[in-house]
Amino acid sequence: MDRPPVVTCNQLCKNYGSTPVVRDLDLAILPGTCYGLLGPNGAGKTTTLRMLLGLSPPTSGTLKVFDRDITAHPREIRARTGVVPQADNLDPDFTVAENLRVYAQYFRLGGPEIEQRIDRLLKMVELENQRHMRIPKLSGGMKRRLTIARALINEPELLVLDEPTTGLDPQARHMIWALVHRLKRSGKTILLTTHYMEEAERLCDNIGIIDNGRLLTEGDPRSLILEHSEAHVVEIRGDLDPGVVSSLDTTDCRVERMEDTLYIYADDADTLSSVAESFHAMEPLRRPANLEDVFLRLTGRDLR
Repeated sequence: MDRPPVVTCNQLCKNYGSTPVVRDLDLAILPGTCYGLLGPNGAGKTTTLRMLLGLSPPTSGTLKVFDRDITAHPREIRARTGVVPQADNLDPDFTVAENLRVYAQYFRLGGPEIEQRIDRLLKMVELENQRHMRIPKLSGGMKRRLTIARALINEPELLVLDEPTTGLDPQARHMIWALVHRLKRSGKTILLTTHYMEEAERLCDNIGIIDNGRLLTEGDPRSLILEHSEAHVVEIRGDLDPGVVSSLDTTDCRVERMEDTLYIYADDADTLSSVAESFHAMEPLRRPANLEDVFLRLTGRDLR
């Protein structure tokens, strides 16, 4: 028999006063998968996470985690959940190992078993040689890896990663990606928020894109690209001849413009190639469509 979803939202709503922030949200996160919750700033992602973690009560609808209502069983659910917040909130007065040891006490965990778990987690995030260092001496990537290790100290079944790689260099980002894949293979269920569409496309089995508190679309990354975008894209940057741009309206292409960049979309590669030839002097960039194209088409290109 299939296991029930780890997280289930049905018609979930959250209002602050008379302002709706999350509206009629329906989603399900299956066990052992990575679910990406994507949206522009102010879309309702953080509010949704706060409800899921029992930090903010829903206005209406239902939210179940581990098949338990979050409003009735917040402590039980929290004990089975690990959280990596957007900003590192490690204790600067403690060493790397002490941060894990003190955090374990919040779950009433201690003794030789926890010491062995700390050793194992530090090895997993490649911080065993820094175990006696204090937090201010760590790099940003080290702090992020330690925050992930801390979120795993209670051996959670659900891991919430809120923008885990923001501000990290490519080496640290790739290491965290590898950690996420490893955790997923071990059976963890992961809820990820990120503004990096490449990250979501690489890590997530399913993705929900929300805006203005509503779920716009949901599915695996490849299906979302096929459903919401043409297959091929040409990007052209620079001063564009208005006559040439207007002529594109007669082709089998979709055209979007953002400041000095023109985005031309088409399913037929030959059609797009012939269009790109008219801009050959501007060195057009040709590429397959990706999740970022889907995100921008659904949520718009305007700054928030």
